[in-house]
Amino acid sequence: MEKFVIKGGRPLAGEIRAAGNKNAALPILAACLLTAEELVLTNVPRIRDTEAQLELLARLGVSVVWSGEKELRLQAASIDQTTVDEDLAARIRASFLLAGPLLARFGEARMPPPGGDFIGRRRLDPHLDAFTDMGASVEGDRWIQISAPSGGLKPCAIFMDEPSVMATENALLAASLTVGPTTIGNAASEPHVQDLARLLVKMGAQIDGIGSNVMTVHGRDKLGGAEHRICPDHIEVASFMALAAATRGELRIRDTEPQDMLTIRRHFRRVGLQTMVEGNDILVPPEQALRVQDDLGDAIPKIDDGPWPAFPADLTSIALALATQARGTILIFEKMFENRLFFVDKLVAMGARITLCDPHRAIVSGPSSLHGERVESPDIRAGMAILIAALCAEGVSEIGNVIQIDRGYERIDDRLRDLGASIERVAVEPVPA
Repeated sequence: MEKFVIKGGRPLAGEIRAAGNKNAALPILAACLLTAEELVLTNVPRIRDTEAQLELLARLGVSVVWSGEKELRLQAASIDQTTVDEDLAARIRASFLLAGPLLARFGEARMPPPGGDFIGRRRLDPHLDAFTDMGASVEGDRWIQISAPSGGLKPCAIFMDEPSVMATENALLAASLTVGPTTIGNAASEPHVQDLARLLVKMGAQIDGIGSNVMTVHGRDKLGGAEHRICPDHIEVASFMALAAATRGELRIRDTEPQDMLTIRRHFRRVGLQTMVEGNDILVPPEQALRVQDDLGDAIPKIDDGPWPAFPADLTSIALALATQARGTILIFEKMFENRLFFVDKLVAMGARITLCDPHRAIVSGPSSLHGERVESPDIRAGMAILIAALCAEGVSEIGNVIQIDRGYERIDDRLRDLGASIERVAVEPVPA
């Protein structure tokens, strides 16, 4: 167990490079199961979630070799089982992304319950509906046995009952190794979904409609190896934008994809965060006087999430922390997960003025003078939101359970120290039961 000890109140300044997209890396790692040939990946984020996914793959028989600091070579030439390890699967939600490629290539997958953040109900039904549409049978409740029909999966028309990111990715993975055209309607279209689709094209599939909510996959009976650079993580980029502005610092974020940041930058402007784009860099100017921009007629504005290209659900926690430092009142409306906002009591304990209206809505009035506290990180994004608050706060804060933050942010303490933060990682002795 480890905790962060942070002395806040310092503006952060300097340069930072965007890491590879966590949510792209996880399905892209799973894609190695679709072929016996080698997959070479660069810009792979070195975070706990990718480590867990790699352990799952290695347990199935995949050869996993780090050939550089962020370069991976994967080869699934000797898969000796189709049952996914229960203990490892419990560490990450993305363990269920192994189902699609195992099913398509080997005809079956035996899947334990996936882990992940407890931010609300996260249905597996859209995944299973897609597999059923392709002719597979599904049995079980906790452990799920998925079996392809005789002759393999069948191309078909799939319509997602919700634009689930991971279900869309599982459907893309399975359809790419299913001969014929499979259409996925009401599909998710986030940047990480697009990046997976671009890899699958390199492996030999033809995919029409990448970036839209209707994709047609012309699958093949055999896919090959490929080389691919994982796209930058727009959620991490936005987190650092918020962190810089909240601490009144100046930051240049390199190697971003500005097109992926358009809606995020627009929503952040509602709390006064101004940014500039220079090539593939995003600049946060110093000493920003954050102020909520009221809607027409002095109406209270809101930041609300939705399927891409709407504001990402993964950033509602970050937006809420940022709003505590902006003058004015704003509504944060988290539509997708009913437990996402249940960390706000920790910010309130630090001095934030937040009214939690219900599981989905919080009203933030700022700016708040935050002070150091001892708090725990409940999930990845809430952990980053608390970290932003701690870096703004006067005095010393301690954040426990930082393994959650490590799951999504690469070497976050080292990178923050490079920007001038006072942050230390400290071992914590386990408390006897």
